[in-house]
Amino acid sequence: MKKGEKGILLAIVVSAVAFLAINNYRVNRDQAASGVDRGIPFYSTASKELQNKASDLYKQLDCRDCHSLWGVRNPMQSVPAPSLDGIGSLKDEAWLFDYLSAEDPQSILPSRLKQEYQMPSYAAIPLEDRKILAAYLASLKVKDWYLEEAKKAEFEKLTGEEYLPNEPEK
Repeated sequence: MKKGEKGILLAIVVSAVAFLAINNYRVNRDQAASGVDRGIPFYSTASKELQNKASDLYKQLDCRDCHSLWGVRNPMQSVPAPSLDGIGSLKDEAWLFDYLSAEDPQSILPSRLKQEYQMPSYAAIPLEDRKILAAYLASLKVKDWYLEEAKKAEFEKLTGEEYLPNEPEK
């Protein structure tokens, strides 16, 4: 390799590293501003077969370009979408299927992020694929203690008052 070629290669590598660092900073800044959680303790109740099918669809449909799953984000990700970790403890399979099937998902759950970061419609993908994704996402559960802590934090953030969980009836 000639001297000039080494310099050009070095410039390309430095530029790529700088781009990734700046992009990562911007994504983290946008996530912090939107309150997006970067990862929570959760588990999946899905069979290996369902996990494999859903994983293939998740990649094929480019879900990972916006969302993180299992605490992993696409390093080139530029959209600060919510993590899907534990989504099954918040939404059931029927709701997730309806959301994935909606012509306008914003009519079901408006984006709390910037206008340009809205969930696209997946109504056109095959019915079976939507069922697989909904079943898998519904299988992603959060430990009960974490849900209670999340409810408390959200309530106190929104109201400024102390969160007192409902006492069980006797």
